[in-house]
Amino acid sequence: MSHAVSPSPPTTLSTAEARRSPGPWRTAAADLLRNRSAVASAVVLFLVVLAALCAPLYADQIAHTDPFQSHVSGTTVVDGRTVPVLTPSSTGLGLGVTPIGPTWDPGHYFLGADNQGRDVMARLLYGGRTSLLIGVTAALLTCLVGTAVGVVAGYAGGVVDAVISRILDVVWAFPVYLLAICLSVVLLTDGLRLGPLTVEAGSLWLPVAIIAAIYVPYIARPLRGQVLVLRNKEYIQAAVGSGAPTVRILRREVLPNVLPTAIVFVPLMTALAMLTESALSFLSVGVQPPDASWGTIIEDGLGLLYTRPAVTIAPGLLIALTTAALNVLGDGVRDALDPSARLRGGV
Repeated sequence: MSHAVSPSPPTTLSTAEARRSPGPWRTAAADLLRNRSAVASAVVLFLVVLAALCAPLYADQIAHTDPFQSHVSGTTVVDGRTVPVLTPSSTGLGLGVTPIGPTWDPGHYFLGADNQGRDVMARLLYGGRTSLLIGVTAALLTCLVGTAVGVVAGYAGGVVDAVISRILDVVWAFPVYLLAICLSVVLLTDGLRLGPLTVEAGSLWLPVAIIAAIYVPYIARPLRGQVLVLRNKEYIQAAVGSGAPTVRILRREVLPNVLPTAIVFVPLMTALAMLTESALSFLSVGVQPPDASWGTIIEDGLGLLYTRPAVTIAPGLLIALTTAALNVLGDGVRDALDPSARLRGGV
C-alpha cells in the first residue's frame, strides 16, 4: 500500500537570518562605541567644545567682563574686599605691574588676569573657540583637497601624476613650521588674493589657508599610493572595460575605498592643525588681535611665567588635553574602519 508523501512545509528563515546584515558604516560605528578609550576622548572633546561655545555666556553673565578690552585701572572683589586687578611690581626695580592671581571665584577672575588686566578664564574660553575653529576648518579643508589631489594623481597617472607628485615633493621638502612661518610673514602684510578671492591680513581664514596648504601632501601622498593599488584591481579594470565614464568610476569604485582613510585623517589633522596654529600665534604670526587663541594667550603670559604661571599653564594644558583626545579618537576611528584591525582584535 503506497502512502502519499505530504509536501514538506516551507522553510522559514530564523530571526537572525531574516534580519538584514548591518552595513560597514554601522558596523564601524558599533565597534567605535565599544572602544572605551575612543568614547572617553569623544566625551572630553565634547566638554571642551561645549565650554568654548559658552564663552559669551561666561563673560557676560558670570564674569561680567570684556576679555578683549584692557582693564589697567580695574578692580575686583576677593573675599569681600575690593582689590585692584593690577598692582605695582614689588620685585627687582619695582617696574611694571603684577596681575591678580587665580581667585577660584568664577565671577571674579577665576584664573587671574594677564598683564593688561583681562580675565584669563574668559579669554581662555574665547581662545578655545578660535583654536578649535581653525583646527577643524583647516583639517577638513586639508582632507578635502588632499583627497581630491591624491585620487586624481593616482588614477590619472602619466604626466598628470608626475606633475602633481613633483609639486607635492617640493612642499614636502620644506620643514613644516618654517614654511608656515614664511607664508604667514609674507601674507600678514598684504593678505591673500587669488583672483576674485581675497583674504584680509587679520582674517582667521589666513591661518586656515596656510595650515591647510602645508599639510596637503600629508594626505595626498598616502591616498595616491592607495589609488595606484586600486587602479589595478579586477573590478576597476572591469568597469573601465565596460566603458563606464571616469567620473562614475571615481565616484562609485575609487572614492568609497579611500574615504575611510580620509576620515581617519580628520581628527589627527585637527590635532596637528591646532598645534601649528598655537605655534604660529605664539610667534605672533598666526591669530592677530583683537582675536585670541590658546597660542596668543601663552604668548601673553610668557612674561608672567614666574609670577602668574596660570596665564601660560592653563592654555598649554588645554592644548595638550585636546590634542591627546583627538589622537586617541583618531586611533579609535582607524581601528573601527580597518577590517584587518577588527580581525586581529577578534583573534
